[in-house]
Amino acid sequence: MSDVILSRIAEALTWTGRYVERADNTGRILDAYLHRMLEDPWRDEDVACRSLYAILGVDAGDERVDMQQVLDQLAFDALSTCSIEGALGAARLNARSAREAVSSEMWECLNSTWHALADQRLAARRTGPYGYLELVRRRAALFFGLADSTMSRDDSWRFVVLGRSLERVDMTVRLLSVRVLDAAHAPDWPTLLSASGADEAYARVYSGFGDTPRVAEFLLLDRDFPRSALHALTTAEECLSALGRPRQDPARRPIGRMRTRLEYLDSQALEDQLPSLLRDLQQSCMASADGVAERFFPYRGPVEWAQEGA
Repeated sequence: MSDVILSRIAEALTWTGRYVERADNTGRILDAYLHRMLEDPWRDEDVACRSLYAILGVDAGDERVDMQQVLDQLAFDALSTCSIEGALGAARLNARSAREAVSSEMWECLNSTWHALADQRLAARRTGPYGYLELVRRRAALFFGLADSTMSRDDSWRFVVLGRSLERVDMTVRLLSVRVLDAAHAPDWPTLLSASGADEAYARVYSGFGDTPRVAEFLLLDRDFPRSALHALTTAEECLSALGRPRQDPARRPIGRMRTRLEYLDSQALEDQLPSLLRDLQQSCMASADGVAERFFPYRGPVEWAQEGA
């Protein structure tokens, strides 16, 4: 690292970026599924809900599930960081513990969003969750916009962006994995594009509506789309490089290796290797996150006193 920053601050900033990105992605996924169910009222609600649970790694159980149960668990549960409200609450706590490193505008954005959620949650139960999800998406975009416009490009900013990038790759891979590996609960390609916020960008590149397997290629390999895996891996690697980590560092090596693999992958190889590629991407992100934690914010147990002569 080029700047002096406490490991406690580095960890809080990394998790702030991760949790805000998680809330944003979860909101987009829920919104895409709700719209798809409105457009197709004959769609099996239980199957669609199980698909949502599978994407976010939550056990759906054996009982039949409906969308209200999904919203209670994945949007309104303040105690779980798998839900929007839990993730934003955790982001707020982390930002508060790193208050000297984030700008006042960023903190006010997170704090006001957290306090606005209760009213939006009550309104969602009367009129539907669209206002709630819209608020989350807008405030997440505002938070990262403020990070880019009010923070110096120092190590504090890099940890926020690093956390956002790792979470972004993970969520993109989760979406594609359910489509590719779990056919029973698979969302269709347009829903998957919409959940990634990529429907309009895809339409501009391919002049279509995303009803083809080229969606996977776009979400993984597009160099210009900021939510693609390649773009997010490149950003994460640039952050680690600027933080002074060499190529063989345990935090940088896994994502650098995956970034290089994606750079030179052609369409046919992508189609042939897609299931194994998604597994490798997820494992690389986990390995990099472990490497970051071990290098920048290691945990040390309490000092144990030993009795002399024992």
